[in-house]
Amino acid sequence: MKIKKGDNVIVLAGKDKGKKSKVLVALPEINKVIVEGVNVSKKHQKGGRGSKSKKGEVIEKTMPIHVSNVAIIDPKDSKATRVGYKIVDGKKIRIAKRSGQKI
Repeated sequence: MKIKKGDNVIVLAGKDKGKKSKVLVALPEINKVIVEGVNVSKKHQKGGRGSKSKKGEVIEKTMPIHVSNVAIIDPKDSKATRVGYKIVDGKKIRIAKRSGQKI
């Protein structure tokens, strides 16, 4: 998986198409990522038992999105790009295919 935690991505498909945000968590074992403010669902949580101080509430939770539905943002022109690799000084670095700049 070429997208990692902390990458700036754009959503390519789904209800949040076009949104630009940051990857919070990468889940390579299931090919999904959690992106800040994208694919948010509401969860109804019950109140605590016996205690009147704890009330039921509706919590907004960011759900994972498939990695194929996001693309890294090119640092040069802020458009979607694919990720390539290049070996520089014996180290493997990620580059943007669109502009060739380091990600």
